[in-house]
Amino acid sequence: MSDKVLITCALNGVLTDPKTHPVPYTPEQMAQAAREVQQEGAAMVHIHLRDQETGRLPSWDIELGREVVERIREAAPGILVNMTTGVIGEDISGPLGVLRATQPEVAAMNSGSLNYLKVRRDGQWAWPPMLFDNPVSKVKGYLDVMAEEGIVPECECFDTGIVRSVKMFKQQGLLPEHYTVSLVQGVASGMPAREDLLPILVDELGEGVAWQSIGIGRQEVWGVHRATARLGGNMRTGLEDTFYRLDGSRAESNAQLIKDLVRVAREEGREPMSSDEARAFLGLEMTK
Repeated sequence: MSDKVLITCALNGVLTDPKTHPVPYTPEQMAQAAREVQQEGAAMVHIHLRDQETGRLPSWDIELGREVVERIREAAPGILVNMTTGVIGEDISGPLGVLRATQPEVAAMNSGSLNYLKVRRDGQWAWPPMLFDNPVSKVKGYLDVMAEEGIVPECECFDTGIVRSVKMFKQQGLLPEHYTVSLVQGVASGMPAREDLLPILVDELGEGVAWQSIGIGRQEVWGVHRATARLGGNMRTGLEDTFYRLDGSRAESNAQLIKDLVRVAREEGREPMSSDEARAFLGLEMTK
């Protein structure tokens, strides 16, 4: 286990209402948040683009993407950018256009399909049931462009079968030498956020695979973060993942969550990587 840990902040997510939660979505807000989390120990930010009228809906506007990434890199020199690519349906031209235009160091790659479901306390669906479809043909479409552009894939896994599929992608030659795996825990119809599940998932990954936990939820995510640190994984938090700090209070900013995550990492003997250390860890050229 390395004593260094790559800390990522997920700044905003895809649908959280900025009128009720402190999620940044304008280029200025995202740049400021990136600067603040870098000061607290984050070496990378994971970002979603949002429409600029309401901040509620996802956007694949290329000029917006360029402005957001440029402002982040100006405000937080050296920080790595991790761009989302998640989209429902066969048409992935929007995400691919943004990747080519913005040249992030890392990009999320949803590595399998999931029935995306949630039930309210009254027994009603929280939203109409939907399929987050990620067949192999779609995965390959993302990976081909990431390879062309020198972008490191982050294989997002929402269930154990998807974790196991990543090994098959590697066996088939779809994945490059350097890639990472994210164990997404806490989505209602995916893997639960349980620290006792982590050793099983890590064992399924196999030796030598770089991985991190993504904990979606409330206080249960902090136990997962601590177990991740102990098992040698990398760590991520942010307002995309939770609104609750280590002490149970509501988070007012991404920086507060990163401060708490770094505290957990250090209590478990792990020290945050610098941006340069993170680049070397991911096999990135220093000039990218």
